[in-house]
Parts: sequence; C-alpha cells; structure tokens
Amino acid sequence: MACLLEAPLRISVLSEVTATSRHYVDRLFDPDPQKVLQGVIDMKNAVIGNNKQKANLIVLGAVPRLLYLLQQGSSSSELRAECAVVLGSLAMGTENNIKSLVDCHIIPALLQGLLCSDLIFIEACLRCLRTVFISPVTPVQLLYTDPTVIPHLMSLLSRSQRTQEYITQIFSHCCKTPEHQTVLFNHGAIQNIAPLLISPSYKVRMQALKCFSVLAYENTQVSMTLVNVLVDEELLSQVFVRMMQRDQPIDMQLTAAKCLTYMCRAGAIRTDDSCIVLKTLPCLVRMCSKERLLEERVEGAETLAYLMEPDVELQRIASVTDHLVAMLADYFKYPSSVSAITDIKRLDHDLKHAHELRQAAFKLYASLGSNDEDIRKKITETENMMDRIVSGLSESSVKVRLAAVRCLHSLSRSVQQLRTSFHDHAVWKPLMKLLQNAPDEVLVMASSTLCNLLLEFSPSKEPILESGVIELLCSLTQSDSPALRVNGIWALMNMAFQADQKVKGEIVRALGTEQLFRLLSDPDSNVLMKTLGLLRNLLSTRPHIDQVMSSHGKQIMQAVTLILEGEHSIEVKEQTLCILANIADGNTAKELIMTNDDILQKIKYYMAHSNVKLQLAATFCISNLIWNEEDGSQERQDKLRELGFVDILHKLTQASDPNLCDRAKTAMQQYLA
Repeated sequence: MACLLEAPLRISVLSEVTATSRHYVDRLFDPDPQKVLQGVIDMKNAVIGNNKQKANLIVLGAVPRLLYLLQQGSSSSELRAECAVVLGSLAMGTENNIKSLVDCHIIPALLQGLLCSDLIFIEACLRCLRTVFISPVTPVQLLYTDPTVIPHLMSLLSRSQRTQEYITQIFSHCCKTPEHQTVLFNHGAIQNIAPLLISPSYKVRMQALKCFSVLAYENTQVSMTLVNVLVDEELLSQVFVRMMQRDQPIDMQLTAAKCLTYMCRAGAIRTDDSCIVLKTLPCLVRMCSKERLLEERVEGAETLAYLMEPDVELQRIASVTDHLVAMLADYFKYPSSVSAITDIKRLDHDLKHAHELRQAAFKLYASLGSNDEDIRKKITETENMMDRIVSGLSESSVKVRLAAVRCLHSLSRSVQQLRTSFHDHAVWKPLMKLLQNAPDEVLVMASSTLCNLLLEFSPSKEPILESGVIELLCSLTQSDSPALRVNGIWALMNMAFQADQKVKGEIVRALGTEQLFRLLSDPDSNVLMKTLGLLRNLLSTRPHIDQVMSSHGKQIMQAVTLILEGEHSIEVKEQTLCILANIADGNTAKELIMTNDDILQKIKYYMAHSNVKLQLAATFCISNLIWNEEDGSQERQDKLRELGFVDILHKLTQASDPNLCDRAKTAMQQYLA
C-alpha cells in the first residue's frame, strides 16, 4: 500500500510548489507595463540561487514570455534588460535548464538584442549569452550560423570592459575547430583582442589570454601572426612571458604558458628559444608541484607533455628540473589519508577527479620517456612505477587506460626495459586483456605497444605467442581503421621475424591467403609496406621459402607483378624487389621467377632504373638466381645472358654508387668462375 501512496503525495507537493511559482508567470501577462516590470524584478530576486524555482518557472512557460518581452520594440529598455538578467539567472541552473532555453531559441533572440543601442541591455544580453555558451550542452555552432554575428561582436568589444570580458569569454568557449579559428582570425580577432591584454581589468586580461590560447592551438597561421604582434610597442610573446611571472595569479601564469606552448608547437617559436627553455618550461614544471590545486597540476602536466613531445632536448631539460620525475609520483598518492585539505567540498571534488591526476602523470611520463634511454630508466626506477602502469591499464576510466598504455608504449621503445622491467612485471598479460575489449583509440596504442613486445629480443615474445595472440592480430588486420590494420600486420611481421616454420604456418593459416592478398592491395601505403615486410619475413631461410612458394607461389607472383607495375613509392617497390630476391634464394622457388618472362623483364627494367635502391634490390635478385654453387645455375646463367642481363651487370660495375658497383661485380664473378 505504501507504494500506492507515493505518487499522489509527490503530485500534491509539486502542485504546491508550482502554485507558488505560477503567480510570477501570471504577472508577466499583466496589461500594465509597470506591473510587468515589477513582476520580472520580483522573479529575478526569487530565482537567485534557487534551482527548484528556476526549474518550475521554466516548466510553467516563463521563458517564451520573457523572450517575447525582450524582443518587443514597445518594451522599455529597463524591462528588456531585466528580462535578459532573469534569463541569464535561469541559465545558471542545471544543464536541463540550458537545454530548455536553447530549445526556446534564446540564442537568436539575444543575438538580435545586441543590435540595440542601449549599452545596459547589450551587456545583459552578452552576460546571458556567455552563461549559455559556456555550458557543455549548448551547440557552439549556433554562434556561427549567421555570418554577421562575429563581425558585430568584434565591433562591440570597444563599448565597455563588460562587453570585452563577455565577448572574449564567448569566443574562447566557442572556438572548437580549425574552421572556428579561421572565422575568428579572418574577422580580426588578433588585432581586436591583443590590446585587451593590457586592460586595467584582470577579468578582461584573463579572458583575452584564454582567447589567444584557443586560437593558437595547433594553428600555424594564427601562431605565425601572433609572434609578430606588438602590444603597446612590446612583442606579444614578451607580454605572455610577463604574465608567467611568479607574482601573477596562477590561472594567468598557466594560460600564458599554454599560449607560448601552442605557438612553439605550431612552429612560430623555436624550441631552444629562451622564452620556452627558461620561462615556459619552468613555469609548467612549477604547476606540477603538490602545493598547486588538482586542476592546476593536471593542466600543467598535460601542457608540459604537449610542449616537449617532439623535442628530446626539452625532455632532457624537464627531466632534471625541480625533481620532476619524482614529483609526478605524488600524482598517484592523492588525496592521501593525511591530506592537508580541510575544505570538505574541495576534498569531495578532488576524490572524484583524482583519476585526472593519474592520467596527466602517465601522459607526462610518456612524453618524457619517448626518446631518451636514461630518462626511461629514471621513470621505471621511480617507486612502484611499473605496478602503477599495470594498475592503470585496468582502471575504469578510458582516459586513464589510454594514458597508461601510452606511457607503456613510450617505455617499450627501450631494449633494456623490454628485457628487464617489462619481463619482471609480465606487462604483456594486462596488455593482452586490454586488447580483448577496448575503444579504438586504446586499441591503437595497445597494439602498437604489443608490436614492440613481439620484437625478437623481447623475452615477452614467447609467452605472448603461447597465449594465442595470432587470431587477435589477424582480426585487427580486418579493421576499418588503417592504424589498427597497420599495427595488426606489423605485430605479425615482428612475430614472423626469424620464427620457426610452425609459427609461420600458423600466421599464414590464421590470416588466410585471401586476406593476405587483400592487404597487398590496401589503399594505405603503411599497411602495404608492413604486409610486404611480413611476406619478406615469411620468405626467409630456404626450406621456408620453398614451402610457402609451393603452396602460394602463383598468388604471390601475381601480387608482386601488380605492385611492380602500379603507382607505388620507391620504398614499396624496393621492399617488393627484396621479396623477389628472397624467392630467388629458394631451391625450387627460384624456378617461379625463371619461368616468368614478365617478372624477368621487370627485374631488368629496375636494374636500369634511376633510383639506386631499386637497382641494388633488382641486382640482388639476379645475383641469387645465378649463384654458382646451386643446382641448375649454368642453365639460369645462360638464359639470363641471352636476355641481356650480363650487359646490364657489366654497365653497373662502372656505377658511381660503391654498393651497387660491388654488387654488380659479385654477380659478374659468377659468370667468370
């Protein structure tokens, strides 16, 4: 019975609440404009800090009426401004409130309001637009629908400090794509916003700075322009450097460091420039210390990781700055049971977001260790580091799993680590588990790491082989994602290197000849290169070459012909000729070349090619075919002499490239022996 009473009780409570809210809405329809204005002001006071009241008023239809009053030319300026203020207050409630406001077409109405001349009304509209646009549920594209909006917003920047603050905040939240960056750039964002960096208002300076950080991110055009901008006769990069000084607020230091980081990554500032090495990098390392707030530590670490990702010198400098490698270990111990946080709200927030710290630490370790062997050693020797990575691979957060596997991938580039830490902690087990079921971005990084674990000197190679990995890798080669196809075939290529016939046979069986030949005509050149690499590894050592060619010779020769005839890169053709050279080294397999005049003509063509690499590979084929100590060598030599190969070899003994010259001389000696 208790269950039956629940619904009526809820309805009666709701009807009471809505009844108290209804009179606010009813007053918006009063014929007396003065009473309407007073009703809007009372509504404004009633909704401040009261999410329940906000939700009720939205349900009762206050929004369409407020928008109607806001857009009416007959409404007084004061009434229109108060309507915008109430709508802004409703927008500060829940995400559902924002959705309701957007569905009622609040954005076009407010943008229309900006055409009015009254500054107080314009500021109220902008403040409300700012609140709506900073919500993650608002489609930012709505700012760009009407092409007249951005230039009009630019023109309003000079009206007041408030318009400057709100407009730059709108821009920084709505600039999400390269297209958005281009629109803002083309409408003069840089020259209009740059002077705001020296505004007397901190809020304006801060929002202008944030604007530049989103405009410069991965944008060469913007970054190259920024580097030449002068603000009050001072270079913009120097303005940013001043904003990173220790006496500036942390938010400003961090955002200025992001601006310089993005300009550096876009190629506008050199990585060895003093503003990067002596200012930006140390500032970002400071942000990683445990005195900073969680979000500052996260942003600092992620920005630093991005700054030094492609530059080994910056990685080396960072690794010895302020004990960074050890400092990052604290990211995994936060918040600790003896945390200094006394603010319960802050503690609750940090507990919910502690995984972001772990993610940031993994990203920064990955970046630090991507090139230098000594840094990798330093990282793996940091307390419990390998255990932390292994734990990270099975965390519930996809972002943490991705960052952990990225860190593992970075460390797996080290031969020493593959032989020691990776083996000691059996990292291949959680990695294999991760590969069973993960989003594509995690799969790409995990399979890339697996490629390194399958290198011939890695002790993990044997146990991985025994775990039945071949089927899994073959399934990756059928993925729609080129990156996954590359990694699947790359791992199989590493597995086939100097493998025994049993493993090679399993690879060919599991992959299937149909799929192997499908990969040989893959539109992605990386996939094609790795497939050729796999084929080359399968066709090594004579018994293996003869065995593979006896069962699949016809299809392989067909594929080789197609590639040598096709529009492919020098690297692809060189790899294909090397496969032919391996086939030519077989005992019985070489007959597939000798009885194929078309292939022989192609080898002849490539011996006379303008590219030395192709000449070398083609000459190697002939050298293997005419080698004296093998059965039938005399007949093969005679046939190739008739086809004009000796004349070409003779010419190549005069080649300017010493390797090609030596290779041709070695081949000629077979005729003279």
